[in-house]
Amino acid sequence: MLTFAYAWVFFLAPLPLIIWWLVPAASETRPSVRVPFLPRLMAAAEGASIASTRGSGLRFLSSCLVWLLILGALARPQRLEPPIERTIPTRDLLLLVDLSASMGQADFTNKEGQSVDRLTAVKGVLDDFLARREGDRVGLVVFGNAPFLQAPFTTDLELCRQLLNETAVGMAGPRTALGDAIGLGISLFDESDAPTKTIIALTDGNDTGSGVPPAEAARIAKDREITIHTVAVGDPTTIGEEKLDQESLQDVSKATGGDYFLALNRDELAGIYERLDEIETRETKTVSHRPRSDLYFWPLATALLLSLVTHLIRLIAARAIVSRSTIPVRLRVNARTFELEAVEQ
Repeated sequence: MLTFAYAWVFFLAPLPLIIWWLVPAASETRPSVRVPFLPRLMAAAEGASIASTRGSGLRFLSSCLVWLLILGALARPQRLEPPIERTIPTRDLLLLVDLSASMGQADFTNKEGQSVDRLTAVKGVLDDFLARREGDRVGLVVFGNAPFLQAPFTTDLELCRQLLNETAVGMAGPRTALGDAIGLGISLFDESDAPTKTIIALTDGNDTGSGVPPAEAARIAKDREITIHTVAVGDPTTIGEEKLDQESLQDVSKATGGDYFLALNRDELAGIYERLDEIETRETKTVSHRPRSDLYFWPLATALLLSLVTHLIRLIAARAIVSRSTIPVRLRVNARTFELEAVEQ
């Protein structure tokens, strides 16, 4: 599509005619020379005048075209390229995944009904959940004895899913440091300017190794306007160090305005992420840009070429007229009056 950045320039098209009409023509008085062969000069001048009249129409048309082409170049013609659209993330979503030893208990089933451990079930459900996160920036933190950043905030969901699938039970240690994982997540949001910031913490045990209690980390998250949803996985009747501390997880989610969920099997876990889809409504912001290519050099080059061709034609025509109408004349000085006299040869 062709467009002009300064289309108002074309309003200057009648400017030469206005100047010609308002500004009077310049007049000049020159001394004349009397010659005895005036009739022959007048005849030659008539022939030149006829040729000049024929060429004046060409010069006028050429001048108009050159003026319009110059105006076209000044108007800055541009070609609009197809629009380029880019989706700007409006939410940063951080996943905290527990890799403690208890995540290796095989008390879940997969889609085929086979018995699998908790982490494998979580991977399968989270993989589907991440596939629907287009428009979000997603980060991944795994934790055991300590939290570790697996994937920083990114819109590359395939990379995030791949890194999640590469995790294994116990790779971060056998214990559960949920409070420290929340603290690491809070620090990751320091460079985030997204309007919505969300953490989804997934664990199957109580906090047994954090330097910062989960409730204290949750209060800090609330001050940073970060919402935390907690998902408890496994059997709530477990005792000992692997006991599922539901009260602590509920306090974390409640303190930040989030929700607490309990998943006893894979179906419930899948249902939780469907509910999270409803709670965390995805809003996308699309920015569209249409690149522009300048084309001013085409009318400018055409005007220059047309002007050169017109002057070349005028030069050739003038030489032809002169060669046909030149009258050989020699001058002599009158010794008495010191005047020049033209003598026909």
